[in-house]
Amino acid sequence: MAGQVATSPELLDYVREMSLRDDEVLAALRAETAGMPMLQAMLVLPEEAQLLALLVRLTGASRVLEVGTFTGYSSLCMARALPPGGRVVTCDISERWTSVAARYWERASVADRIELRLGDAAETLKTLLAEAGPDSFDLAFIDADKANYRTYYEDALVLVRPGGTLVLDNTLYFGRVVDPEAQDPDTLAIRELNALLRDDDRVEISMLPVADGITIAHKKAERNQI
Repeated sequence: MAGQVATSPELLDYVREMSLRDDEVLAALRAETAGMPMLQAMLVLPEEAQLLALLVRLTGASRVLEVGTFTGYSSLCMARALPPGGRVVTCDISERWTSVAARYWERASVADRIELRLGDAAETLKTLLAEAGPDSFDLAFIDADKANYRTYYEDALVLVRPGGTLVLDNTLYFGRVVDPEAQDPDTLAIRELNALLRDDDRVEISMLPVADGITIAHKKAERNQI
């Protein structure tokens, strides 16, 4: 039985050459973000964003929640995958970075499908729950500050409908999750979340060693949670 393949730069280049459906707008957004010192690591890899778009299509999601917008690459990809009338609601605290996102959403002709909520994400999620109620989203993508991942997960789980999907980014966190000397707050928060997900009988999960780690969670139908 074959084991896990180590991803060398050459193999990653091959994966992108064989599967990445890129275009000028996405490439330009990546290039602009790459020019931001110390921040380019916050941008999702293009193959991960393409996976998110595919998940939107596969699940038939029309209401998508994103926690963590940054420069808008993942929200752009997911918005393109929406059916007619679909919407991405994306949350971020930075007007500076999301102003970059807004330019590219306009350029990609998806601005009318994306609703940006600026402010503390935990408060925004509470507001969304008050406005739309539970089970009001089909898919949620969480990629924000790690210390609050558990809060974002719990709130998103309420907002996503039974049978819906949650995707959590950075669940391997630069490999630090298996380093016993890594005791910083962010690594500890990711370890705590991963343990919670492993034992959470409200969802079915799969952790994938893609990019910096992606965990996909399927919210069980209510009858299966009893």
